[in-house]
Amino acid sequence: MAFVLCLLGGLLHDDDTLAPPPAPTYLIAAVSSAMLLARHRAPVATTMATTLCGMLVAPLGLLPSPLVVAPALISAYSLAVRSELRVVVAVLVPSAALLVAVTPFFETDFSWEDTSRLVTVAASPLVAAVFGRSAQHRRAYLTVVQERARRAEETRDSEARRKVAEERVRIARELHDLVAHQITLANAQAAVAAHLFDTRPEQTRASLEELVKTTRHALDDLRATVGLLRQPDDPSAPTDPAPGLSQVPALLSAFRRAGLEVWMHEDGTARPLPPAVDLTAYRIIQEALTNVTKHAPTSSAEVRVAWNRDYVTVAVTDDGRGSPAPERPPGHGLIGMHERATAVGGTLTAGARHQGGFLVSAHLPLPTAENTADNTARRTDGTPAEARDTL
Repeated sequence: MAFVLCLLGGLLHDDDTLAPPPAPTYLIAAVSSAMLLARHRAPVATTMATTLCGMLVAPLGLLPSPLVVAPALISAYSLAVRSELRVVVAVLVPSAALLVAVTPFFETDFSWEDTSRLVTVAASPLVAAVFGRSAQHRRAYLTVVQERARRAEETRDSEARRKVAEERVRIARELHDLVAHQITLANAQAAVAAHLFDTRPEQTRASLEELVKTTRHALDDLRATVGLLRQPDDPSAPTDPAPGLSQVPALLSAFRRAGLEVWMHEDGTARPLPPAVDLTAYRIIQEALTNVTKHAPTSSAEVRVAWNRDYVTVAVTDDGRGSPAPERPPGHGLIGMHERATAVGGTLTAGARHQGGFLVSAHLPLPTAENTADNTARRTDGTPAEARDTL
């Protein structure tokens, strides 16, 4: 292409006539075009060499034009694409000057029209360099965009893996809490039935009926929790709401039927809770009472819910003595309660009391006043705030 452009430019002579280019023009066009093959590896040397070839236009009697110096323009473009700005300026400014410096020496009648032509020829490499710099900036921009897209994709993948891991931990925690609770109740009810089997058949029947209800609830809870692993559009996926403080009375009734005397006290004015905090409060009460049933040598416990301006405190205490049986392996109940409380921005403390027994206390954050209405509307269990006052 550069060779053809050079020959087209060579058709116009300095006397403004069209004629076949002289024989040396073919040689200059071939040599300068062949030099372009090295413009990627040595752009500076290629630019200087094509400029020297372009300087031979005037001695051959050809009219200087951008076409006849096309190889010099192409090399200037390549130089601007692949070199720093200071190198481009240092090479192209002298090259542009050399392209036109020799013309006045070979023309006896130099006019303003010739001056305009020379200015055009001198400006052509600089214009080509401007396009080259623009192309370089665009390539750099596209590279940055591609790198950002790659990093964003990696971040999305990492975030997706993190969320999957968090969801697995959450489901594992749910399974632990509900299975430990239901199995503990079932074990207590079975023990009561076995104890009363010979002496009180009617009470044995009642205990067995409670055992059937407990195991049914356990299966329902397992089905609901495992259903979280299904696709959202699965028609068989469960739609039951997550439990919250409004279900605590039913939870306490189940423990009472299993033989644990438990009371509940509520201080302050109940307020709507976000679903995650509501579920956390319920699970902490459930797990704490389950630990009382399994480990504490006592038959009574107390649940207290205290509402403050910025947080709600959930505490479960018992008056048992001693510690868990040494043959029991350590469980994950307290760890799970700590993780639940921390996940919603709360804190949990657990330990023996000075006056005897064990205390589990959790401080969970309440929504701000301006978000209270939104939390009420977003509740998944549909329980109004008035229902909390019955606890």
